[in-house]
Amino acid sequence: MKNYAADRVRAVALVGHSGSGKTSLAEAMLFDTGAVTRMGRVEDGNTVTDFDNEERRRGISISLALAALEWEGYKITVVDVPGYIDFIGEVYSAAAATDMAVLVVDAVSSVEVGTELAWQVAEESGLPRMVFVTKMDRENANHETVLADLRHIFRAKVIPVQLPIGTEAHFSGVVDLITKQAYVGPKGEKGAIPADMADQVEEAILALMEAAAEGDDDLIMKYLEGETLTSEEIVLGLQSGVRKGEIVPVTFGSGSHNLGVQALLHAFTTLVPSFVKSEGVLAEQKDGSQNPLPPKPDGPVVLSAFKTIADPYVGKLTYFRVVSGTLKGDTRLHNPRSGAEERIAQVYAMRGKEQITVDQLAVGDLGAVAKLGDTITADTLAPRDLHLIVVKPPYPSPLYEVAVAPKTQQDSAKMGPAMTRLCEQDPTLQWRFEPGTHQTILAGMGDSHIDVAVRNLDSKFGVGVETSVPKVPYRETVTASAADQYRHKKQTGGAGQFAEVHMEVKPAVEGGFEYDTSRVFGGSISGSFFPSIEKGIRSVLEHGVIAGYPVVNVRCEVFDGKMHPVDSKDIAFQIAGREVFKKAFEQAKPVLLEPILSVKVMVPEEYVGDIMGDLNTRRGQVQGMSQERNKQVVEAYVPLAEMQTYAADLRSMTQGRGIYTAELLKYERVPEHVAQEIIEQAKKERKEES
Repeated sequence: MKNYAADRVRAVALVGHSGSGKTSLAEAMLFDTGAVTRMGRVEDGNTVTDFDNEERRRGISISLALAALEWEGYKITVVDVPGYIDFIGEVYSAAAATDMAVLVVDAVSSVEVGTELAWQVAEESGLPRMVFVTKMDRENANHETVLADLRHIFRAKVIPVQLPIGTEAHFSGVVDLITKQAYVGPKGEKGAIPADMADQVEEAILALMEAAAEGDDDLIMKYLEGETLTSEEIVLGLQSGVRKGEIVPVTFGSGSHNLGVQALLHAFTTLVPSFVKSEGVLAEQKDGSQNPLPPKPDGPVVLSAFKTIADPYVGKLTYFRVVSGTLKGDTRLHNPRSGAEERIAQVYAMRGKEQITVDQLAVGDLGAVAKLGDTITADTLAPRDLHLIVVKPPYPSPLYEVAVAPKTQQDSAKMGPAMTRLCEQDPTLQWRFEPGTHQTILAGMGDSHIDVAVRNLDSKFGVGVETSVPKVPYRETVTASAADQYRHKKQTGGAGQFAEVHMEVKPAVEGGFEYDTSRVFGGSISGSFFPSIEKGIRSVLEHGVIAGYPVVNVRCEVFDGKMHPVDSKDIAFQIAGREVFKKAFEQAKPVLLEPILSVKVMVPEEYVGDIMGDLNTRRGQVQGMSQERNKQVVEAYVPLAEMQTYAADLRSMTQGRGIYTAELLKYERVPEHVAQEIIEQAKKERKEES
């Protein structure tokens, strides 16, 4: 692959609902540009961009993949992005690394939930959008319905830059409204506009001309004066409107039957904005300010990593975008996050899993490098003296959690490092140890996301784990004051043990744990034993008193006690402190606290009633409603214990059209009838363990 100047480089992300035809479209582009000699099929598991074994097993994309193409003197890197909602993190990564989001929409199914989510991410990222309506040759395909849905749902200026020739089984190609040429058949043969479409084409060109004129101040004056815009002027106006996000061009075709694909490639070269003409990416400076980094070809070399892949055979592979300068092999750059220096020995352009060696990559281009030491997804690589970090995409927080446990002792030793590496590749995966339940928690965007992660732990890192529903991290506290005493006395023939401690337990004013010995007078307990008493109390705090959960928000005041001149020692006061704390705690009206989530559910209006009713059954407290992008937003406070299967339940209730976010808000007292069940269950488990 030859070297390309920055103004001849483009990067586009194919996004949309799962199964809409993104991978098939990428395959057709590879074939039309001569990158492959035959088109693969998703059903046969032989496509270029779905090369992972797990993708072939499932028949869906689960990780973004690059496909570098050469077309009409341009290098176009196509990013095939998963459409399944669990892998939404890949959409954020792709949006941060490309010039345009191409929403691939099924001509029969029209706009689906994956399309809406992809649009939302692109809009939030300030990424220009284009639509490719695919499967135009299928029965019941209706491009007019799709256009109406796009305009209604997204409230955008959706403008066809092509018109389909024929419908359903008679679909044979498209008319390009800019060049006024027809592209017909799998080879995209150029020809004249069909005579029976002349009026339709003329009307569409006028609409296109009007939209283009509105994108440029000079052109709108010319248009209003009644002059006709040239094809070049239409392109200029469209480019301006597309770059601002004010115009969304629409194209048509069929990826699996390779119809309209060459016309789409031509549209890429004319309508996709050049990165070198943009403001550049946002970068955080040393002083904390954020400013655009100018995308200069002769500027300092800065790379933004948007994907890392751990392969058991080829090692670690890092995908990046050149956001400043021109990258060449044998370059050394600094990673501001880790402080490490990274050597880039060889630079690659990617085509599926194929690594194509290139001499250099221009600013705006996408590429890969192997075996970087400390670089992970969303890292920046730059000269050490530049002192900047490219601002990371706003990846969503995980919504679905499982508890993971190693299958064997050998797995136990490797599990932590393996999960860390897995989460470094995918920012929407997180893991942690939950001290309140003593479980290791793996969190992701849904059950499929977690299932893929668990399989990757096994296949890529050799770590076997078992998953289960996590325990809720309840907490224990007291709601009243209570005092008690405990005497520890042990005589074994030799030196004995003796300690007596009087203690009052009460709710802490400031929260947390407070320990006070200021009420002890007259030397009834030596000050040297005060730390021993505290140590005994703290041994209970972690494991709880009534149900085995951590104790919070308590104040312990030692106010009296006794000691023996010979038998009193550290261990005796530890035991006495522990036991008197338990006795007083149980009398101080103990309660369980549970985590409460602030939940925001976004659904179409027809599902609001079902959502409200369901949240009520989950002990939720609805806080209000609002509207965002034609969706109703329900905000509520809901106990975590009632939300552990919500990702799947919401999908079922709304036919996949509902999405939600949740974050920890506070801890609240568990209702007595619920708390009693939790306590009884904890006692039963303790009895079984003993």
